[in-house]
Amino acid sequence: MKKTIADALARKGYDALTPVQEAVSAPEYEGRDLLVSAQTGSGKTIGFGLAIAPTILGDGDNFTGRGAPLALVIAPTRELAMQVKRELAWLYADAGAVMASCVGGMDMRDERRALARGAHIVVATPGRLRDHIMRGSIDLSSVGAVVLDEADEMLDLGFREDLEFILGETPDERQTLLFSATVPRAIASLATSYQRNAERISTVSEQKQHADIEYRAMSVAPRDGENAVINVLRYYEAPNAIVFCNTRAMVGRLTTRLSNRGFSVVALSGELTQSERSNALQAMRDGRARVCVATDVAARGIDLPNLDLVVHAELPGSHETLLHRSGRTGRAGRKGVSALVVPPSARKKAERILKFAKLSASWGAAPSAEEVHERDQARLLSSDEWQAEIGENERAAVDTLLSAFTPEQIAAAYLRQHKKSHTAPEELSAPQSAKPKAPREEFGPSVWFSLSEGRNQNASPRHLLPMVCKAGGLTKDDIGAIRIADDLSYVEIRKGSVDGFLKTVGPAMKIEGSKDLVRLDKAPDLPAFSRPKFQRDGKGKPRPDDRKPRKPRSDGPAPGPKTADTDRPKGGKPKDDFRTGDGAKPGKPKGKDKPRKPRAEGSKPPAPSKGKPSSKKNRARTAAAKAAKGGKAPPKRR
Repeated sequence: MKKTIADALARKGYDALTPVQEAVSAPEYEGRDLLVSAQTGSGKTIGFGLAIAPTILGDGDNFTGRGAPLALVIAPTRELAMQVKRELAWLYADAGAVMASCVGGMDMRDERRALARGAHIVVATPGRLRDHIMRGSIDLSSVGAVVLDEADEMLDLGFREDLEFILGETPDERQTLLFSATVPRAIASLATSYQRNAERISTVSEQKQHADIEYRAMSVAPRDGENAVINVLRYYEAPNAIVFCNTRAMVGRLTTRLSNRGFSVVALSGELTQSERSNALQAMRDGRARVCVATDVAARGIDLPNLDLVVHAELPGSHETLLHRSGRTGRAGRKGVSALVVPPSARKKAERILKFAKLSASWGAAPSAEEVHERDQARLLSSDEWQAEIGENERAAVDTLLSAFTPEQIAAAYLRQHKKSHTAPEELSAPQSAKPKAPREEFGPSVWFSLSEGRNQNASPRHLLPMVCKAGGLTKDDIGAIRIADDLSYVEIRKGSVDGFLKTVGPAMKIEGSKDLVRLDKAPDLPAFSRPKFQRDGKGKPRPDDRKPRKPRSDGPAPGPKTADTDRPKGGKPKDDFRTGDGAKPGKPKGKDKPRKPRAEGSKPPAPSKGKPSSKKNRARTAAAKAAKGGKAPPKRR
């Protein structure tokens, strides 16, 4: 390790490196291409800073001069790019590194001036970096190391074409490092195309995803999703918490709801400007805001020092997104909680995402109002303020309170003030659980009846069951099997209910006044169920052996062999159909076929048209036609 870098790590208090930092900075990997999968928050930013140091510093400990960039770090979002720039700035500060950034949302003219002055390391987002390359404002001919941070996220955001363009502009003899929380097929394909014999590194912490994060899946009623988010925030009272939503609309709605309930909240979504996003994150860092409501893309790369709680107000679309979301907490050895709000309709999706992510979550209900109050009381009693000595400037006020009020009054007033400073929790409905249906008991002894209505009369169990129950005072549990024949239907009735059934029906044994009911001595002997003749096979076509023969025509001779229908175009419409391609109605004549209006009496005939004279060929045809009819051909003009 270079001395300047070792000194910088010592000043930051790095007594030991994380597993991913140890792995990538091993001497045997010096200068090699690496494909590294490490979970979010494992210290991979410092890791690739250590990995590229031998390449860009060479044999010395410091940079010499400034010019074209020596290293290029590409990140998917502005926040992550600026975070990487800050981390690498202090890591390479003693080496005299000059940093530059090319990220969307910033002034491009300032970036061009910084690049023109020269920089050793450039941190960029794909779209803005491609713009600089195409404008000729950055020279990549001296780049010796390229790092793709959060490569899987960049591919998910559609930056593959930009990445391929950028890598194609860099020298072939370069060190290429791909860092990703997961390594799907697209990442493996990118590594194969743009890396040379890359070493695959998977850190030990990846085998057990997010060991410092407690996952809780909370079942809530369909309409209690937002109320559950409020109770979760109140239950944990984390210094910093982030609530993830899937859409901008949901971010705006939940932000307004939390703000109205007294939470200090900021929002992060795609439509915010860079300054607005920076102000929101700064409010979280300095304590002016405690809750951040964000979408997945907007929250990528957020690194908050006291982020102890992540709430998934809406479930993510994939297990990779779940890992990226939850990775905002539990960083650098800190403990964190990732809470999933799961309505009944999303239970199976939540189980599937957790299974694919190889995570184990504790299932239960969201914190109730009583549980939040109990947690508040426990925090109140465990506060260090109770053990602190009374200061001299506080003694007079304390003596005044003790002389004016009883201890009970002082305690009650303190509790009221404490409750005013905390929003009240929500009352939640009991979560709905899909209980499996109990198996139906054995039907037991029964009696069969026939009814004078069958398949030919459109009888079906759907309408027979309520009809028999209504006529005989039965319930559906008293009815067993129902069989439909051509002209009769057979109904099985529990033996213990037969007497009451017959008494209700009456001696006439009629149902609905016209349907005859007959009691049978034994179960009906019905033929086995046979397939209908027009049973369709798997391709939706009638089976060849089940097709009925075509009936002969009753009028006229049998049709002859099929010939080409020249009067019908390819589309299947006859030629005398006046439908046109522009959607005109059929049967409406146009042009010469349209009948003329009758001329009014006494009106003059229309004047002959003054068109172009007919050609010599047409005049010859007209003369020949008149001669054939016996008429006199007109004389030829000279």
